[in-house]
Amino acid sequence: MSDSAEKYFVQVRQLAVSYSSQGGNPVCALDGLSIEIRAGEIIGVLGESGCGKSTLASALLRLLPPNARCEAGSILVRGRDLLSLSESELRAIRGREISLIPQDPALALNPLMTVGSQVGEVLRAHLPLRAEQRRARVNELLREVGFAHPDEIYSAYPHQLSGGQRQRIVIAQAVACRPALLIADEPTSKLDSILRAEIVALMSQMRRQHGTAILVVSHDPALFPGFADRIAVIYAGRIVEIGSSAEILGRPLHPYTQALVRLSISTVMSTEMTTVTAEPGGKARLPAIEGESLDPTCMPVGCRFAPRCSERMEICSRRFPPEFLSETSRSVNCFKYGE
Repeated sequence: MSDSAEKYFVQVRQLAVSYSSQGGNPVCALDGLSIEIRAGEIIGVLGESGCGKSTLASALLRLLPPNARCEAGSILVRGRDLLSLSESELRAIRGREISLIPQDPALALNPLMTVGSQVGEVLRAHLPLRAEQRRARVNELLREVGFAHPDEIYSAYPHQLSGGQRQRIVIAQAVACRPALLIADEPTSKLDSILRAEIVALMSQMRRQHGTAILVVSHDPALFPGFADRIAVIYAGRIVEIGSSAEILGRPLHPYTQALVRLSISTVMSTEMTTVTAEPGGKARLPAIEGESLDPTCMPVGCRFAPRCSERMEICSRRFPPEFLSETSRSVNCFKYGE
């Protein structure tokens, strides 16, 4: 195994993914995206809806829908390219080495199976445990994710649990086999602030106890302070800035990152004040980034954010900005910082 493969558990290189559409041009979801995930780190993937965040999460498990196509690039896991593996080889990796915490546990859990059976199925698929060993391990997992009375939860059905409890169940499923990487797709989007803090604390605990790397997908910068080590900002299928959480949130460089951080602050202030800006006619207007999102079937040659950027220059429309290293651990794709 190369030194690079030992340092990084996952290396995504120049990944391009598109979706076919009936009677139309392919929809570009990822376009030459590259990212590396170190063993044991928590990395946030930040961007608006439709930027490619969830496509990246699905691609890392090769769970893209039938109309999706990986057109270029590679996804190396411990030096092996997932895109070249057979389905049987992938089944040995999913749940064992890489696991997913789904966005909506109410949809992910089977309403006709007890919690114990559903968590136990993950163990059955990957570990040679006897029935009594499997039950003991499920109860251990339920206790680990915060249930004081695991026997009661073991026999419960999903509809008998609260949203926060169901979220803990899918986390127990995801960590059952102690995977090296957890992928969390908007794991707190349907939770209130108290439950959200509890789930973030639980994922941080998993990293501390087991050295688990976690990739967290979110549209909200407020999720990451004190939680993520690094943040990768995605716009229109490309990473435009990446760096430590403190750098990205405290001193954003790319105009898009700056807009996201400002938007997050404005949204929090609006929520605290319980008021929003009123539009003509009495309708309420929530804070938003100015301008229209790109048509993913017809991507421009230059910087993807240029049509919405107040600082755009003539060169921005001619070519995509290369990567500029502002610090050794931080990069940004923007002509403001060089050519």
